[in-house]
Amino acid sequence: MLPASVIWLGLVVLFLVIEAVTVSLVSVWFGLGALAATLVSLAVDNVWVQIAVFLVVSAAAMAGLRPLSRRWLTGRKQPTNADRVIGATGLVQEAIDNLAGTGAVQVFGQVWTARSADGTDIPVGTQVTILRIEGVKLFVQRLEVPAQTGEKTEVSRRNLV
Repeated sequence: MLPASVIWLGLVVLFLVIEAVTVSLVSVWFGLGALAATLVSLAVDNVWVQIAVFLVVSAAAMAGLRPLSRRWLTGRKQPTNADRVIGATGLVQEAIDNLAGTGAVQVFGQVWTARSADGTDIPVGTQVTILRIEGVKLFVQRLEVPAQTGEKTEVSRRNLV
């Protein structure tokens, strides 16, 4: 029968191979536990002590190092000022025609290349709502203006310029 240290060393290799294949920090914790159990097996012949060391070290490594590794490995999303235009109202400066690839909208004093989200043409001077940004293009839809009831409705100039 193989000595316990060889079995634990084989488990270290197995867990590291699994980690290399998955690349998502799934089994590296168990590899550390198996390494600790390998070192303990050189001094202690009791298999139950080795298993206990394996379980304790694996759990401690997972509990202590996993949050740090997730923070380190997960890319941080950098918000930009461009995100603030989503949901804002803009004014069409150049007619939007998706087929021709033309269109520009002014929002917050800046002119952006724009496309219609639903594919319809939008003429100059139309108010639009910005739905999303893809690259440097705004995807917009025509702003639905409520029906006039005899009262004058004032459009906020703050969003348009």
